[in-house]
Amino acid sequence: MGAIAVAAESGVSQFILANDGLKLHVRSFGTRLAQALPVVCLPGLSRTCADFEALAVALASDAARPRYVIALDYRGRGRSDYDRDPANYNPAIELADVISVLTALELGPAVFVGTSRGGILTMLLAAARPAALAGAVLNDIGPVIEIAGLARIKSYVGNLPAPKSFADGAAILRGLFAGQFPKLTDRDWMEFSRRAFKQESGRLVPTHDVRLAESLASVDLAQPPPPLWEGFDALAGVPVMVVRGANSDILTPATVVAMQARRSDLEVLEVPDQGHAPLLAEPETIDRLSAFIAYCDQFHAQHKTPRAG
Repeated sequence: MGAIAVAAESGVSQFILANDGLKLHVRSFGTRLAQALPVVCLPGLSRTCADFEALAVALASDAARPRYVIALDYRGRGRSDYDRDPANYNPAIELADVISVLTALELGPAVFVGTSRGGILTMLLAAARPAALAGAVLNDIGPVIEIAGLARIKSYVGNLPAPKSFADGAAILRGLFAGQFPKLTDRDWMEFSRRAFKQESGRLVPTHDVRLAESLASVDLAQPPPPLWEGFDALAGVPVMVVRGANSDILTPATVVAMQARRSDLEVLEVPDQGHAPLLAEPETIDRLSAFIAYCDQFHAQHKTPRAG
């Protein structure tokens, strides 16, 4: 495995080799010399590291407690290589990719912020490599995933209309998501469009491999997916926050209550007027996340195992 650093407009881009040689794009913010716990941001199914820019910049530039923050593009998303075999767009391979990145960067225990798919990977990582985690934020995802939300996601991943411009892309996204995000402004939708589409060969295309849809082909909408309580329970040794969009069709209030029944110390943040998944970009939300991550520092300092010798 190796890494090549490339200067970026905000943060630094690195390309790290996965086990099979694919290049994975990682964007880092802040200095690795920061004393506070690092933060690892994992995006949603078809999303990219760009979704975390506001949060990453805020955490890395905090005058009182600056942090080293990284955000990952999974294979087939953002600036990472696309896989020749779309069957490899699955949680097991993506978990191995996350571990490859952590290993290449020699990253110690970190607080993970996982949106949707990223939250699933965070729970899987807790089961596979518990020492990698010092805390977890599950953004609009829990052990029970609602069929209605899965059906909606399956309907558009890999099937977005081709926009003629970013403004056209904003209109397309507004048509799809306005019901879940009724308070977004014209500027918000335009920024969403610039995160969802990119220029390629003189036209706009999604910022993910459209063959990602093939990974959803086996999802049976007549059967709920198996619950992930084992993964959630694997987070027992670290602080956990769950963020829920008030309009979410993936994570229900009932599931949050069930999570609280298993974790009395679970911190819960509900974001009004947002659905799946909350943008984590508003000052109030960033302040709550910053405070929780600061608590993870304290918890880790009190509970970490002393090194031998």
